[in-house]
Amino acid sequence: MAIQRKTHKVLVIGGGGREHALCWKLAASPAVARVYCAPGNGGTPAVATPVAIGAGDLDGLLRFARAESIDLTVVGPEAPLVAGIVDRFRAAKLPVFGPSAAAARLEGSKAFAKQFMARHQIPTAAYATFTEVNPALAYVRAQGAPIVVKASGLAAGKGVIVAMTVAEAEVAVRAILAEGVFGAAGAEVVIEQCLAGGECSVIAITDGKELFTLPAAQDHKRIGDGDTGPNTGGMGAYCPAPILTPALAKQVEREVLRPVIDGMAADGTPFSGVLYAGLMISPEGPKVLEFNVRFGDPECQPLMANLEDDLYTVLAAASRGALGGYTPHPRPGAALTVVLAAAGYPGPYPKGDVITGIETAEEDPHVVVFHAGTRLDGDRLLTDGGRVLGVTGCGATLAEAKRRAYAACDQIHFAGKTLRHDIGARAR
Repeated sequence: MAIQRKTHKVLVIGGGGREHALCWKLAASPAVARVYCAPGNGGTPAVATPVAIGAGDLDGLLRFARAESIDLTVVGPEAPLVAGIVDRFRAAKLPVFGPSAAAARLEGSKAFAKQFMARHQIPTAAYATFTEVNPALAYVRAQGAPIVVKASGLAAGKGVIVAMTVAEAEVAVRAILAEGVFGAAGAEVVIEQCLAGGECSVIAITDGKELFTLPAAQDHKRIGDGDTGPNTGGMGAYCPAPILTPALAKQVEREVLRPVIDGMAADGTPFSGVLYAGLMISPEGPKVLEFNVRFGDPECQPLMANLEDDLYTVLAAASRGALGGYTPHPRPGAALTVVLAAAGYPGPYPKGDVITGIETAEEDPHVVVFHAGTRLDGDRLLTDGGRVLGVTGCGATLAEAKRRAYAACDQIHFAGKTLRHDIGARAR
């Protein structure tokens, strides 16, 4: 890609580790003069100008982008996408990267996504959807366990219960539909077959026609080592994921990614933005567990650390429908991110604990620490979320990247620091 002068201004919406990684990569672009982050976190001011506007304040974000003549707005989290922020920006003739509200239903409604996959012959687990408790319980009893119960709507990555017994599934159904533990996200449940195999995430940038597919990544959802405990938003990730061989990658593009792009266009809701396919590599081949319509978090962090290309140029081209001709050039080697979480996460957790040691950790030039749940209080950095930091190591091999990431984790301290010690252990 040709080097451009630093003239463009970019707005990144969101305040987590994904958004810090995007700001970090965009700020390195030869085309970008200034990055803004709304609202950002305790780490983003190092690479982006903070803007005190929440990710859900669509009117405020629109006013800011117009007033500052922002050349490209990049939407990090799913909620504003589902709420129609891209439609609002496009109607105002403001450049924006992301899918329309209609296309974002792929993530906003798991029931919609399953119906879409059935319509377009995209491989996925057998399923049924319910809005009433008793029919859902009857289905669970008829199917047996293990079985998966999902809140259909947005639940911050925590609305999926893999029930190993019928009793566990019944508890999950009642909790979601009757007790409302996920609020409106649980007005409908998807109950599906529990697939066996290894998981990975394939993330592609698309303009609605062409695909710019990044290396496969693997997330680690459960809180504890050995995939134990409750699901979280993600406790670590690495790329590339060896489980997705070159032959399987071609199969995923042919049987999953391309049918989504073609199917959304055929349905009158063309998709541009980030298409994230969470996959199970089953004995029958790749099957879709879920779709997201934005970069995964924490997968975005190792992906950005391992991406050679100018991110701004790729995202701007996709937003204009002009992605043809761009081919990914991942750096040789691997990247691995370990999430440092607050004690108690994904349940209730404290805030306001002092964080130290990040500067020491980043003395290794192959380490970058992305902030997620942090805030600045004068010259002190404090915890401000469940997932606090994403410590990312890079190396010629995954083993080297892992060693650097965990060595950096040892340098960072805050009360109740919680982490998994087996990120990347499944890679062979």
